Amino acid sequence: MSAAAALFLAACVSVQGRPAEGPEEEAQAYLQAWAGGDFAAMGRKVAEPPANFVERHQRFRDELRILSSRFEPGRVEREAESSVVTFRATHVLRGLGEWEVDGSLHLVRREGRWWVRWTPAVLHPELREGDRFSRTRTRLERAAILDGDGLSLTRQGEVITVGVEPRRVQNRAAVASALQAQLGVDPARLERLLNAPNVSPEHFVAIIDVRPERYQQVRPALAPVPGIFFRRKSARLSPAEGFAAHTLGRVGEVTAELLPQLGPTYQPGDIVGLSGLELTYEHQLGGRPSGEVRLTRPSGEVRVLGRFEGTSGTPLRTTLRQEVQSAAEAALDGVTQPAALVAVDTGTGAILAIASRPLEQPLHRALTGRYPPGSTFKVITAEALLAAGMNPDSPASCPPVATVSGKSFRNFEGEAFGNTRLRVVFAQSCNTAFVLLASGLKPGALGEAAHRFGFDVAYDPGLPSPGASFPTPRDEAELAAAAIGQGRVLATPLHMASVAAAAESGRWRAPYLLAELEDGPRASLAAGTRVPLQTLMRAVVTEGSGRAAAGLMGLAGKTGTAEFGTGTPLPTHAWFIGFRNGIAFAVLVEGGGVGGRVAVPIAAKFAAAL
Repeated sequence: MSAAAALFLAACVSVQGRPAEGPEEEAQAYLQAWAGGDFAAMGRKVAEPPANFVERHQRFRDELRILSSRFEPGRVEREAESSVVTFRATHVLRGLGEWEVDGSLHLVRREGRWWVRWTPAVLHPELREGDRFSRTRTRLERAAILDGDGLSLTRQGEVITVGVEPRRVQNRAAVASALQAQLGVDPARLERLLNAPNVSPEHFVAIIDVRPERYQQVRPALAPVPGIFFRRKSARLSPAEGFAAHTLGRVGEVTAELLPQLGPTYQPGDIVGLSGLELTYEHQLGGRPSGEVRLTRPSGEVRVLGRFEGTSGTPLRTTLRQEVQSAAEAALDGVTQPAALVAVDTGTGAILAIASRPLEQPLHRALTGRYPPGSTFKVITAEALLAAGMNPDSPASCPPVATVSGKSFRNFEGEAFGNTRLRVVFAQSCNTAFVLLASGLKPGALGEAAHRFGFDVAYDPGLPSPGASFPTPRDEAELAAAAIGQGRVLATPLHMASVAAAAESGRWRAPYLLAELEDGPRASLAAGTRVPLQTLMRAVVTEGSGRAAAGLMGLAGKTGTAEFGTGTPLPTHAWFIGFRNGIAFAVLVEGGGVGGRVAVPIAAKFAAAL
């Protein structure tokens, strides 16, 4: 802070207090009141203020849409009965930003105190009687979001808004039924929109936007229903309906909640990113508006007092590949339960596809949903066992029940394979075998293996994602639960895709969605574990719980059936993680049941499409 600014702050006194003693203090008190928007208090410090003093300041603020003002004093030219105090004003203009003006206050001494001698020039040195302020503002074109090949994933196009005009509705139940049947609109949401306090009978109430091709499909069923209407509008579109919807995000008119977060260069009515990459990288994609502050004389002469040089948005390049994303979308077609599918490049960690369902829910399950990984975590436990000296043919026992520190663990549907090999218990996903084997690991070995696969490692994929956590087990029973991906172990589908990638490449890499984030954390798997781990994962598909995908050459993976919640029996999430030809992926169906029966067919459909 400058010495002048420090003096300003120290000397500022309440405008309601006693008169300041010198011209500097009086000027500072006046500027303090101006910064606080107390125009009435300012008027009380002016010698012979004009009758419309407060109105003039309000008009100045309103014409330029000033959000706030701050002032820094400059030099003081003092004489016996008059003084001049210069200042720098910084006005924050809604939608444009900061506008700096160098001004001055002339003060006169009368009856033992100092007064501001006000003229229009106090507001701006060029302002004269009869002049008016105005401003212009132009937002430049929004930049595109690109895929990994530099092709655009977003473009400007046309959508049709399906809406309702309340006064034309003859049967509200019929309207709700038609919108639900044709477009999946929740009747409860329709009721909320129609019953909102600001809705009048003659208003068009927007319900849902659809692309032209979808509109052509549903129009014959919706148009005959009294009260349903359609409007066309320009919109930002992705390659296909629902394509990477949660990741790319959507754009729309800025909300009241979002406006303060975006800053003073935004104003009501602006079209901005509302979710996903569109929101997270709004300032890069949206650029900055251009504009001018103008002064118009009574003669019509226009003077430009300030310019704001706008900038176009800068394209945002992602690592997505359109053909892989399309395969992910197609694999989830028909899945009615909440689900996620993520694919990453095993050699780099680049995210190639990422999809969450249902589309109408804002939760991006693939990135932000954290779930117990269940038996997919056995990939990590197996790596720890291999690092400790085991191999796929090492002996392993799979009894019906294994008890650790008084806690009993069982296999899914009561399976038991007796005395066999590590390859078999991994392929068949035997819980009791892994509980017993993990108890023989040295203390901390399982946590170290989890860390090699990125658990408890912070990274930024380009959108918020909490990664994975492996809390230190508090006892032997919790260690046993952690070894089969239960207990307090949690991971996102994105992270489990990175686990599968590490199994193929031998090196865990933090997954990333933007090229500039490529140099994230990474770690090598334990020496000598990569090839035997791949052998175990291939056995899952050829002879184990993933046999539903046995027809796909080169596919390897691990199923997971992860318990959660309460009840008897406990509900389960269905998992499958795997890799094929340099692409690793994770499939999750929330509350879907058995991984081998539910997640594996989805994974097979995805992998076959590549």
